[in-house]
Amino acid sequence: MSKRLFALLSVVSVVLLSACSSTKLDNVSDAKSSVASVVADHLNPNSAISKERSVYFGFDQFDIKADQAAVVERQGKYLAANGALKVRVEGNADERGGREYNLALGQKRAEAVVRGLKAYGVKDGQAEPVSFGSEKPKAEGHDEAAWAQNRRADVAYTAK
Repeated sequence: MSKRLFALLSVVSVVLLSACSSTKLDNVSDAKSSVASVVADHLNPNSAISKERSVYFGFDQFDIKADQAAVVERQGKYLAANGALKVRVEGNADERGGREYNLALGQKRAEAVVRGLKAYGVKDGQAEPVSFGSEKPKAEGHDEAAWAQNRRADVAYTAK
């Protein structure tokens, strides 16, 4: 009787396995793309909202340059369309200048970006300006290339 039971289990196993092997997975790539479209742009590392969050400034300047306006516009329109989101705009300076001066300059840069975001419909309280002065450099180095990367304001999305 154990031979019959073994034979029966073998036949059932083969039938079940063959049924599983006929399942088609043609739409796997479609499922991945639809899942990716559900992820919010600020959380999607491949979106422009995630990739372009820094606004760069000239030496000793806190006005938004024309070549940086597109970043402010993109972030501002996205935030205006997603009113529940909040950001912290982090102003930064290069290593030149005293600590207090760099903190003040970083604050002015952050406030300039917040004003720019508000021009696109961002509400009061949705964007908070803060300054890190020269404490959070993006690039280590003591030359113009590094300093240019450190003169910036970063749009940082906060967790709810």
